[in-house]
Amino acid sequence: MRRRLTALSLLALAVLGAGCALSPRPFAQLSGLLLDARLDEVSGLAASRLHDDVLWALNDGGNGAQLHAVGTRGQHHATVEVEGVANTDWEDLAGFTLDGTAYLLVADIGDNGGLRHTLQLHAVPEPTRLQDGARVRPTWSVAFRWPDGARDAEAIAVDAAAGQVLLVTKRRYPPELYAVPLRPGTHDVQDATLLGHLAGVPRATEAEREGDPERARLRGQVTAADLSPDGRMLAVMTYDDVLLYPRGDGTWADAVGRAPAIHALALLPQAEAIAWAHDGQVLHATGEFRPAPLLRLTPPG
Repeated sequence: MRRRLTALSLLALAVLGAGCALSPRPFAQLSGLLLDARLDEVSGLAASRLHDDVLWALNDGGNGAQLHAVGTRGQHHATVEVEGVANTDWEDLAGFTLDGTAYLLVADIGDNGGLRHTLQLHAVPEPTRLQDGARVRPTWSVAFRWPDGARDAEAIAVDAAAGQVLLVTKRRYPPELYAVPLRPGTHDVQDATLLGHLAGVPRATEAEREGDPERARLRGQVTAADLSPDGRMLAVMTYDDVLLYPRGDGTWADAVGRAPAIHALALLPQAEAIAWAHDGQVLHATGEFRPAPLLRLTPPG
């Protein structure tokens, strides 16, 4: 879904209002605006491992196979072409480091109609220079399938230490957590492994279903995820909230089976993209429309 907001000043004021909470450290604050025409349907976000105060973004399916470097204030730095792959339905992006090399994992996993038999993950080396028009090619790709039939998903996170990609489904309740190998060492199609189900994901109330059935239908649908740089906290975004699942000393199946901390995103329409900052202290988030606010999210503690 694509939305255009023409009342830019009203949008900015609305998002600034998110900082007017009673808490001295509100969860959501406006850090910038994505105004560049190339950032039209941002559906994935990842913090750079190589460049300070830089985020990488990608657009949803139907757009070019491109990665966009933006500043944490929203300014556009560069558009990089990804060669050798198509943007069938790119839905998320994750940054990680493996064997000393920084990568961006492009998740071509969207499937609104439940028709795709296989899906793809593309590991692209993060560009060392922010140069408009530069070209990169995936170092490797992972083809995978769901074990028991097609489903839609828009959220991934990379646990590089475990050699896993975590995937969260969108239209199932409770949402499912799956894993596939990060670098399988074979070109065979991988079967995603079910790890567990996400506890505590808010659902629409009866009043919400009666008052706005279409909006209520979207309540609790997962649109993005990211893993903190220390590998200890999984952030999961829905259209309305950010859920934080600490891993503790157990597995990710244990972690998502416990009630998360929930933070509302009432003033971010079409919330689609989230990324931990490289320091792991804050998150960045934005939505799938233009112009879109770029939010800085500060978890308590």
